[in-house]
Amino acid sequence: MSATAGQAQDERGLAERLGLKAGQVVQEVGWDEDCDEALRQSIEELTGNELVDEDYDDVVDVVLLWWRDGDGDLFDALSDAMTALADGGQIWLLTPKAGRDGHVEPSDIGEDAATAGLSQTSSVSAARDWSGTRLVAPKARR
Repeated sequence: MSATAGQAQDERGLAERLGLKAGQVVQEVGWDEDCDEALRQSIEELTGNELVDEDYDDVVDVVLLWWRDGDGDLFDALSDAMTALADGGQIWLLTPKAGRDGHVEPSDIGEDAATAGLSQTSSVSAARDWSGTRLVAPKARR
């Protein structure tokens, strides 16, 4: 059974909310059974590429980092995520929304991102249960 045109557009809109484009390579880190499958499928449909995992050994345009309170050290995870990014790449940090198990406080995200040398540029409702925070390395960094 296929989705209606409206449903297909809604699903594609999930990836578009993240500003992703056709042809981009997206590395997924921190996947677990609680991750939003509609968002994952939307990203693959929009980019035209399957998501690659943490073992991918080339540069990527975007790192999709699923993160929950209790997953470990966020600073370390962000630092690791930056190693695969192409120049101008971005990290989308996906965390459970407030009131959901594993919610991460925005102040913790801001602190760990800044310590890792990243700037927070935007936040979106990425999926029903997930918030997305876009993190980039400052352009003036040399």
